[in-house]
Amino acid sequence: MGLIQNILAVIVVLGLLVTFHEFGHFWMARRCGVKVLRFSVGFGKPLWSRVDRQGTEYAIAAIPLGGYVKMLDEREAPVPEEQIDQAFNRKSVWQRIAIVAAGPIANFLLAIVAYWALFVAGTTVVSPMVGSVEPDSPAEQAGLAHGDEIVAIQGDAMRSWEDINLKLVSIIGFSGELVVGARPEGSSEPQRYELALSDYLVRQDPPQPLQTLGITPWQPEFPAILGQVVSGEAAEQAGLTPGDRVVAVNGEAVDDWMQFVNIVRGNPEETLQVTYERNGERSTAELTPRRNRLDTGVEIGYIGAGAQQVEWPAEFQREIRYGPIDAVGQALSRTGEMTLLTVDAIRKMLVGLISPSNLSGPITIAQVSGDSARAGMDAFVGFIAYLSISLGVLNLLPIPVLDGGHLLYYFIEVVRGRPVSEKTQAVGLRIGLAMVGTLMLMALYFDLMRLW
Repeated sequence: MGLIQNILAVIVVLGLLVTFHEFGHFWMARRCGVKVLRFSVGFGKPLWSRVDRQGTEYAIAAIPLGGYVKMLDEREAPVPEEQIDQAFNRKSVWQRIAIVAAGPIANFLLAIVAYWALFVAGTTVVSPMVGSVEPDSPAEQAGLAHGDEIVAIQGDAMRSWEDINLKLVSIIGFSGELVVGARPEGSSEPQRYELALSDYLVRQDPPQPLQTLGITPWQPEFPAILGQVVSGEAAEQAGLTPGDRVVAVNGEAVDDWMQFVNIVRGNPEETLQVTYERNGERSTAELTPRRNRLDTGVEIGYIGAGAQQVEWPAEFQREIRYGPIDAVGQALSRTGEMTLLTVDAIRKMLVGLISPSNLSGPITIAQVSGDSARAGMDAFVGFIAYLSISLGVLNLLPIPVLDGGHLLYYFIEVVRGRPVSEKTQAVGLRIGLAMVGTLMLMALYFDLMRLW
């Protein structure tokens, strides 16, 4: 069922993003008087198509990993004399710029609408309360302690752990004093804490913003009760089912979920005698965790089970909601923030501050799409907004074959007063295809390594 949900979720996500992106090109082409021959969502053989009164074919194709808008263009095929004025290549350079830029702009607009809907509907977040602090960590040396509520980082207000993680990721490579504002437990006034950092998160794979500072978020106690059991994995093979409460392992009492997790992680391929309680009766099962290798190279035990969710206390929850007008400003601000974060991440990856193994391809997108869909509508809509921004930014990179590469040629044409030669464009096309192909193969490779 999880695989089916992931596939359906990624089809919905990619279909929506591609449709908006291509509709941007389509809409602007129509406004500029360009004849559109085909509007296709997906590549390959059409599964469905129809032609409108203006001769445009709308199609849904078999491979849902992109799409395209095919316009009348003398460079691709002969154009009847009476339709010359509708050819893309006959339009002014500024009209061509507008048509090409409209695709990425549509992705940013989709993100703004998605964030606006989230802010109007309201989202519930968990207040960023410190659960524990690692000894000798930057947080401990600065004086942060259990029960402190983080309210600001580098002068920016923090309302949730999501805000904090985004802020910390944005300062990858930072060296110096990280200024954190936090309210100690039982106090109403925030205090200033300075965390000494050097090359923060540089080449860390994967980045662990909070763990690197030595901070573990507060969370309610999770009893060792199974909430989910993955089909075919060790937990199911041992006969464990959702609702079972683990009370002991190898005769040692288990008090909470994390204690059970640590035992499992520390014993890959070791048979454990698990005592569990089901419907008031105790039984024992032999559980052998599968060996699982993390991206960091560390090997841990894995049984394919998740904890039963518990309710967070009301005092630790906050609702963030805005009126329709105020939500516009918030949506614009969040879209701008995420756009800058994406651009900065690309820059840091190019200069070596972020490992290229953080690249994600279709497999990871499918997994995250499915996870966010299962997490609820808020998470799913937020993921769509973020992915739409990423698609917009990537398409604006000045790489031939991408929208940004075409825009680069057109702006050169504006400066020079004449188009870039077809020979130069052909060379650029080959270079662009090689770059994009390499990136796709790298992303797929890292996807498979994470899956493995």
